[in-house]
Amino acid sequence: MSQFAIHSREMTPSEFDQMKSGFDRHTLEHGIAVQRADRYTKVAEMDLEFAGCASGLAYFNKNQYANWFYLTDLFIEKTYRRQGLGRTLLRSLEEEVAALGIKNIWTWTAGYEAPGFYRKSGYKLFMEMPEWYSDGSSRLGFCKLLGD
Repeated sequence: MSQFAIHSREMTPSEFDQMKSGFDRHTLEHGIAVQRADRYTKVAEMDLEFAGCASGLAYFNKNQYANWFYLTDLFIEKTYRRQGLGRTLLRSLEEEVAALGIKNIWTWTAGYEAPGFYRKSGYKLFMEMPEWYSDGSSRLGFCKLLGD
């Protein structure tokens, strides 16, 4: 029997494509349609300068979007924090994806960062990974039913 060689290195672009293609084949073998994701983004500017953004992925299943939207990014430049911009961007993005028929939204955040913000925005904690960050704080998963 041949021995496998195991390496610690990044995959080549070709290997990465082969892996993704393999996952797609495996998914199809189970009778599940391969999902594609569309990115939706809101960008805020002040005097033509970037002030912040909210962005995430809507996964498409067959002929409609799945019931969950993944909020990948919510960022506000320090100068513009605590002025309601984050809430405005988030609400705008939530309204856009709800109009697509998506019923839920979820995200990760740091325990030292924004759990209060998400709770005030109607999100519920669904996951905590203690001591995720170097200061011992947790990584938190929050979700929200859209339309509430």
